[in-house]
Parts: sequence; C-alpha cells; structure tokens
Amino acid sequence: MGSAAGYAEAGERLTALTAATGSKSFCDGLLVRPVAGDAPLPKAVDVVVVGAGIVGASTTWFLARRGLKVALCEKGVVGGEQSGRNWGWCRNTLRHPSEIPLMRQAMRDWRDPAVFGGLDTGFRTSGILYFTGRNRDDESTYRNWLDSVAEYRLDSRMVTAAEAARLVPGGTQRIGGLYTASDGGAEPERATGVIAEAARAAGATIHAACAVRTIETEAGRISGVVTERGPIRCRAVLLAAGIWSRLFAGNLGIDLPQLKVMGSVMRTHPLPGGPDVSVAGRRFGWRKRDDGGYIVSQADATVFDIVPDSFRLLRDFRPALASGLRSLRLRVGRRFIEEARLARRWTSDAATPFEQVRIADPQPASWVLKQAAEKVAEAYPVFAGMQIAGCWGALIDVMPDALPVIGPVAAIPGLYMATGFSGHGFGIGPGAGRLAAELVCGEKPCVDLSAFRLERFVRTRSFV
Repeated sequence: MGSAAGYAEAGERLTALTAATGSKSFCDGLLVRPVAGDAPLPKAVDVVVVGAGIVGASTTWFLARRGLKVALCEKGVVGGEQSGRNWGWCRNTLRHPSEIPLMRQAMRDWRDPAVFGGLDTGFRTSGILYFTGRNRDDESTYRNWLDSVAEYRLDSRMVTAAEAARLVPGGTQRIGGLYTASDGGAEPERATGVIAEAARAAGATIHAACAVRTIETEAGRISGVVTERGPIRCRAVLLAAGIWSRLFAGNLGIDLPQLKVMGSVMRTHPLPGGPDVSVAGRRFGWRKRDDGGYIVSQADATVFDIVPDSFRLLRDFRPALASGLRSLRLRVGRRFIEEARLARRWTSDAATPFEQVRIADPQPASWVLKQAAEKVAEAYPVFAGMQIAGCWGALIDVMPDALPVIGPVAAIPGLYMATGFSGHGFGIGPGAGRLAAELVCGEKPCVDLSAFRLERFVRTRSFV
C-alpha cells in the first residue's frame, strides 16, 4: 500500500494550492486554448449559435460545412466553462439507454478524419473501467445496465478482479468492475477551441465577449438576435448556453427546469509509469492526459448549492435528489445570494446577467480533491508522488431526468435548444452538434428525438 505520509503529503499540496489560487482570476490551473474573436459583428447570417461550449462549437462546424452563414456568440471565452473544465471522458459506459445512439454517433465523429478525427482534440481510445465497491449494489447496477443496452451490442462487459488488475496494474485492491475497451477521452482545454476554429475556417464567425441578450421575432418566428454589440438578423437561433440556458429561456417566458451542480477537478504534472486506462473507483477517478499528466477527482462527489431555483424546481427534481443523495453534497452559502441578485427579466437595451458574469469560475471543493488525492494514492501507490499543477471548479447544467433538451421550441419557430447535458456533454458534444444542425436544416435526425424533447417536462407544455 502507499504510505500514509505519501498520500497525506499529496493532500497537503492540494490544500496549499487551493488556498493560493482560490482568489485569483480565471484560468489559474487551466490551460484553455485562446480563440480570437472576429470583428465586426455581421449584419445578417442564417443561424446564430448562443454559447461556445463543445455543443455550440460542434453545431457551428456542422452548419458551416453545409454552407450556411453562422455566427457563434459567447459571453466569455470559447470553452471557458464546463466544456473546458471537465474530466475529458468520452464514454458509452453507464449512459442512459436513450443516449446510446447519440453517443455512438459522437464517438464516430470524434474519430472520423472527415469530422473531428483530423483535428488536434487529443482524442484517444484508452478504455474506461468502473470498479465495483464504489456504491452499494454496484455489480447488480452494472449488470442491469448491460441488459438495458444489449440491443446496441456495445463492447462493455464485466471483468474479474484478476482481469481488472491486468488492465490497471499496480493497485492494492483486488476487485472487478465494468469495462468498455472502446471508450476514451479528449483534452477539454483545447478540443472546443480547435473545433470552433475549424468552423471559422469553414466560413463561420466567432464573437467572444459578446453576450446575446435576447431574440427578435417577426410574424411569430425568429428574425434575429440582439447582442451587447448590436443586432444580427437571422432565421434560426440555437440556444446552447449550458448553465445560462434557463435564464435566457426564462426571459422569453420558457420555464426550463434546469439546475446546476458543481464538480471539482485537479490536474497533475506528468507522472511516469502511471496507468493508461481511465478509472472510476471509490472516492477517486482519473484520466491520463496526452502530456503524461492526469485529471484526478471523484466520480460521485458533486456539490449542490441551494439557490432560489432549488425551491422553484423542487417538485421537478425531488425524485432525482432522493435517488442521488449519496453522491450530492448539499450546501447553503453565498451562491444563494449571488443568484438571487441576478435579474430574471430584462429588455434588449439593458445589461444582462451574461454581461455581469462573463465566466462562471467557482472555487473547487478542496475536501473533495484532497480526499481523491489520498484515496487514489492509497489504491495505486504510483499516484503518491503526483505533483499537482492546478485545480478548479465547474458548474454543470442538469435536468430532472439527467437527459438533455435537444430540439425545436414549438411556439417560436426558428428557436432550438441543446442544453442540460447533465455532465455528459463533452463526450457527446460532436453527436449533439450534428443532431442540432440537422434539426436547424430540416434534415432527418440521426437519432430518435423523443427522449430529448422539451415538451417532456410538464411545466413547459403550456408554453409550447
């Protein structure tokens, strides 16, 4: 086993780093690829995409490759929030069965040289192993999931303790798990940026630090948007604004039932001799980066801040909260006041919350990462010597059923949504972008839309 001093020291380094970086500006510890914005603002395009995360950037690429004029508008920086802060996993493992067809499409697009396989996203196939013992009844949960997705003929399978040890050598534990050899990952700090730049090379324009305030309509359908820099005429708008989608939609009268949870992540310097397979274990998890370092955190340790919307949407989220209490850490703090102060209604000539908060940059939960540092070094002693290069928090947009909203808004022809990816958005981003582009263009969708429709939520039906 790794010595107590070894993993305690890793935890102390993390605590010191968190204290040192907690009050600093955006990107301490992050390596988000800078993407320059275009000027001036176009007067008219075919489509405006609101939000330059992985889904917005991917949609922009697919639309631009079809020859449409597209403006990608971002209130902050490209990939600056969850799309640049996640673990980088691209997986079929343990996804909801309704997401599997779209995720399979996404994996093809990550790999296809004619799509994103030729870009410097850092995508590689590593395999992902979920150990048993993370939660009670893991083995039955994994087997039930395998039964639920049997029709898709994935390569996911249960592995014994001996096989798990061969896949991920050097551990102190002897337990099996659920393994998918075809799963992998990409590098969040640059994937969104290179996809956005590829979209620009195909003819799109990118407008960073340019918040879209609202939409405009004529005869009941989309005719344009108003940004903080001025209007853009268009015939379609895709709302792919992540955690900000509920506020944007609410200003249009759409009560989108979306909340936020916070994840915490740390990045290590290169660690020679570390395992290649990505792992989710009990209170630790990792992905090997292409620079030889690791992303390390806990797979089931998100913080749920109590905010005003927590009460507004309690009925919608009560089942999810009840079933997820083991992994959610409820917290009451300053975010309640911060969100209470954000405007929920505004006009096109007024500053918006999107201009007040350019980048959501929460301080990571140091206790989550300290525990992960200790547990990973205890289970795999090679991590006892890891040197932590940075740590950060990220707010994740979540829906009551943990499935995204992808599709048209019926009452406003020309308005589409792709949001609420519930922590699954990075890996599925290329597939979601392809699907959104097909919908905007009126093409046959690559997957069945029924599980992703906005209308599945009762509170939205009176509007749509």
